[in-house]
Amino acid sequence: MKPAAAPRGSAIEQRDAFFREIQSGFVCATLTRAVVFSAPGTSLADEGGVSFWLPGLFGSLAATPQQPGWAATSIYYHTSVSAGGDVSLSREFQIGNIPADLSGHASANLNATGDLGIFAPSYVFATPVFGGQASATLMGIYGNASTSLVGTVTGTLASPFGGFPFMRSDNISSSTTGFGDLYPQFAFRWNNGVNNYMTYITGDVPVGTYSSSNLANIGIGHGAIDAGGGYTYFDPQTGHELSAVLGLTYNLMDQSTQYQNGVDMHLDWGASQFLTKQVFIGLVGYVYDQLSCDSGSGDHVGCFESRVAAVGPQIGYIFPVAGMQGYLNFKAYAEFAAADRPSGWNAWVTFVLSPAAPTPATPPPMVTK
Repeated sequence: MKPAAAPRGSAIEQRDAFFREIQSGFVCATLTRAVVFSAPGTSLADEGGVSFWLPGLFGSLAATPQQPGWAATSIYYHTSVSAGGDVSLSREFQIGNIPADLSGHASANLNATGDLGIFAPSYVFATPVFGGQASATLMGIYGNASTSLVGTVTGTLASPFGGFPFMRSDNISSSTTGFGDLYPQFAFRWNNGVNNYMTYITGDVPVGTYSSSNLANIGIGHGAIDAGGGYTYFDPQTGHELSAVLGLTYNLMDQSTQYQNGVDMHLDWGASQFLTKQVFIGLVGYVYDQLSCDSGSGDHVGCFESRVAAVGPQIGYIFPVAGMQGYLNFKAYAEFAAADRPSGWNAWVTFVLSPAAPTPATPPPMVTK
């Protein structure tokens, strides 16, 4: 026997409408595979302190279904980081400032900032694929990266006649403005009540502004493949939400430096509480850890495995825009427990324009005689 439909205006119908409205406001915003950039060691790891994955790309409601159709995500990203001798020595080797056969150490400081604009159009397919919802995104970036390195490198320079003492003092500044690499992403999502699941695959098409001799770059100079999966718990009756996305990155060789980054693991998470159907507050965080050593003939600093963690606040607001759905999110991260990578803080401002959730049909008026 088919169960009776819930009466109009019931708690069940209001809950479902609330869920649809929230979902539509997060199209691409919480999942966007945004910039994996080489903003000069601005917060990342691996070769010279720079990795493919930018921690913090995934956030709250990452695995929940989205409204079918086209959506557009715009992000302003700012970061400010610093690092000490290990990362500084790696950058000196990378840009060719010191001989490759030098055995030494650096007493130096590296400081970097990045200001990036990110644009990511996406399309969510209405027809189910593998029993779930499929989406495709292509992200591009444009921005500025600035880096300075001040300090001294000392050590022993190898030669056929034995070792020779070496010392070099540097005060280098570099700034680059331009386009970054392209980042396609494909994702699938499944929903089962308050439980939501997703999987994704993405990669780096290295077409951005990059030179191995520059201290600051926008592109990363090599290809990469990244894949993973995530889970979101969301109860629209209570407004409780918790999301986590785990991924792994395999990096290709940087042909200009003959340096290959190791395999990286990253976990992005978000937790929020909806105060109304339009406003939520919460926390975000990430853990980044390099699982295997760097390699290649251009690796002159050894294993150089890196890690970092971060946590910070977030606030989101969902609102109608000319028949569509707008979403605005502010979040920030303070990093800690860093090793072999620059660390500091970063802030994000995200705006998403997506299809609005369908309005439940209004029942015809009752006619009495």
